[in-house]
Amino acid sequence: MESIMSQQRIFGIVLFVLGATLLVVGMNASHSVADRVSNTFTGRFTDGTSWYLIGGGAAALLGVLLVLVGARGKNA
Repeated sequence: MESIMSQQRIFGIVLFVLGATLLVVGMNASHSVADRVSNTFTGRFTDGTSWYLIGGGAAALLGVLLVLVGARGKNA
Protein backbone atom coordinates (compact mmCIF):
# COMPACT_ATOMS: atom_id res chain seq x y z
CA MET A 1 0.00 0.00 0.00
CA GLU A 2 2.87 2.35 0.72
CA SER A 3 4.07 1.95 -2.88
CA ILE A 4 0.73 3.28 -4.17
CA MET A 5 0.94 6.34 -1.96
CA SER A 6 4.48 7.13 -3.02
CA GLN A 7 3.48 6.75 -6.69
CA GLN A 8 0.56 9.09 -6.09
CA ARG A 9 2.85 11.70 -4.52
CA ILE A 10 5.39 11.36 -7.35
CA PHE A 11 2.62 11.78 -9.93
CA GLY A 12 1.38 14.82 -7.99
CA ILE A 13 4.82 16.40 -8.02
CA VAL A 14 5.23 15.74 -11.75
CA LEU A 15 1.78 17.18 -12.43
CA PHE A 16 2.56 20.26 -10.34
CA VAL A 17 5.84 20.86 -12.21
CA LEU A 18 4.08 20.40 -15.55
CA GLY A 19 1.31 22.80 -14.49
CA ALA A 20 3.79 25.41 -13.27
CA THR A 21 5.68 25.12 -16.57
CA LEU A 22 2.47 25.63 -18.54
CA LEU A 23 1.65 28.67 -16.41
CA VAL A 24 5.05 30.18 -17.13
CA VAL A 25 4.64 29.52 -20.86
CA GLY A 26 1.18 31.09 -20.74
CA MET A 27 2.46 34.14 -18.89
CA ASN A 28 5.26 34.58 -21.42
CA ALA A 29 2.80 34.15 -24.29
CA SER A 30 0.52 36.79 -22.77
CA HIS A 31 3.27 39.35 -23.36
CA SER A 32 3.63 38.52 -27.06
CA VAL A 33 2.71 40.99 -29.80
CA ALA A 34 -0.25 38.86 -30.92
CA ASP A 35 -1.69 38.75 -27.42
CA ARG A 36 -1.18 42.46 -26.87
CA VAL A 37 -3.06 43.24 -30.10
CA SER A 38 -5.81 40.75 -29.22
CA ASN A 39 -6.11 42.19 -25.72
CA THR A 40 -6.24 45.74 -27.07
CA PHE A 41 -9.12 45.04 -29.45
CA THR A 42 -11.05 42.29 -27.67
CA GLY A 43 -10.03 42.64 -24.03
CA ARG A 44 -9.08 38.92 -23.98
CA PHE A 45 -6.00 36.78 -24.49
CA THR A 46 -5.75 34.53 -27.54
CA ASP A 47 -7.26 31.05 -27.23
CA GLY A 48 -3.85 29.37 -27.05
CA THR A 49 -2.67 31.57 -24.20
CA SER A 50 -5.93 31.07 -22.34
CA TRP A 51 -5.57 27.28 -22.60
CA TYR A 52 -1.99 27.42 -21.31
CA LEU A 53 -3.09 29.49 -18.31
CA ILE A 54 -6.22 27.46 -17.52
CA GLY A 55 -4.56 24.07 -18.12
CA GLY A 56 -1.45 25.02 -16.19
CA GLY A 57 -3.45 26.27 -13.23
CA ALA A 58 -5.64 23.18 -13.17
CA ALA A 59 -2.67 20.79 -13.46
CA ALA A 60 -0.73 22.60 -10.73
CA LEU A 61 -3.74 22.57 -8.41
CA LEU A 62 -4.40 18.88 -9.04
CA GLY A 63 -0.73 18.13 -8.43
CA VAL A 64 -0.78 19.92 -5.07
CA LEU A 65 -3.96 18.08 -4.07
CA LEU A 66 -2.44 14.71 -4.99
CA VAL A 67 0.67 15.46 -2.93
CA LEU A 68 -1.40 16.59 0.06
CA VAL A 69 -3.79 13.63 -0.10
CA GLY A 70 -0.85 11.27 -0.53
CA ALA A 71 0.89 12.77 2.48
CA ARG A 72 -2.27 12.69 4.58
CA GLY A 73 -3.05 9.10 3.61
CA LYS A 74 0.44 7.99 4.59
CA ASN A 75 0.12 9.51 8.08
CA ALA A 76 -3.28 7.96 8.72
